[in-house]
Amino acid sequence: MDFIAGAIGGGLSTAVGYPLDTVKVRIQTENHYRGFWHCVQETYRTEKVRGFYKGVTASVLAVSVVSSVSFGTYKNSLGALCKLRYGAADAKPSKLDVSLSGAAAGAARVVLTNPSEVAKVRMQTQRNPCPSTTHQPVSKPKYQGSLHCLKVIIKEEGFGGLYKGCSALLCRDCSASAIYFLSYSALCDWLTPDGRNKPGFLVVLLSGGFAGVLAWGLATPMDVIKSRMQIDESEQHKYKGLIHCVRESVRKEGAKVLFKGLGLNCIRAFPVNMVVFVTYEGVLRFTDHYINKK
Repeated sequence: MDFIAGAIGGGLSTAVGYPLDTVKVRIQTENHYRGFWHCVQETYRTEKVRGFYKGVTASVLAVSVVSSVSFGTYKNSLGALCKLRYGAADAKPSKLDVSLSGAAAGAARVVLTNPSEVAKVRMQTQRNPCPSTTHQPVSKPKYQGSLHCLKVIIKEEGFGGLYKGCSALLCRDCSASAIYFLSYSALCDWLTPDGRNKPGFLVVLLSGGFAGVLAWGLATPMDVIKSRMQIDESEQHKYKGLIHCVRESVRKEGAKVLFKGLGLNCIRAFPVNMVVFVTYEGVLRFTDHYINKK
């Protein structure tokens, strides 16, 4: 049930946060935006509402699968660690146990996430103006959808193209996922009154939201690098690898480039991760109640 609950929570959260994610990616990868509102206005002016939802189909499906793997891996890793260290899978875990299990969940995500992340970022940064906003003939976009984008990448760059930015994504997800599950667990313990076995839904909402903010605060530098590596198409070859991308980005734009989209990431993370955890906990509790009744 951890896998199923994680999938439902992940899919719903993506639908909630996708427009802000599109704005974040464009700010991180392109220099001509003066800020959040300028990016929103320009995207809406040239591409209307659909511009904010480019690549959303693949992203919802991918995040549902990835969230399922993430929560399932976390719970199973935590159970295995507790059984190994304390002799029982349901023993109370230490903060180290939670952190290691979270990092394992982050690593498991990367294999599944990277191809959809590449497609998402390419779709989000692709320009195809709405016909009503320009008097010039509208050229056919290179990528006509998420699946078409994946096909073009494989054709032009090989299967390796689907794993561009994998090193940055691994650094991002392992560290962020460790903080994510650790902070959620710690906040739930802190906010739950003594004598209660499980946190209330308000506690889950707040803990999930703040856990997401902390995780994305840590993840933003590698998120910037990951996005830049992933939009680097075969004919460009701007970046030779993770270190080269970091060095070139900082050399040209200063250290502040690593924190592009930080505020937007944190704003988006709160409602998105509220939805993730409250859905996850709700599905688990519903099924537990149903099974117990049967």
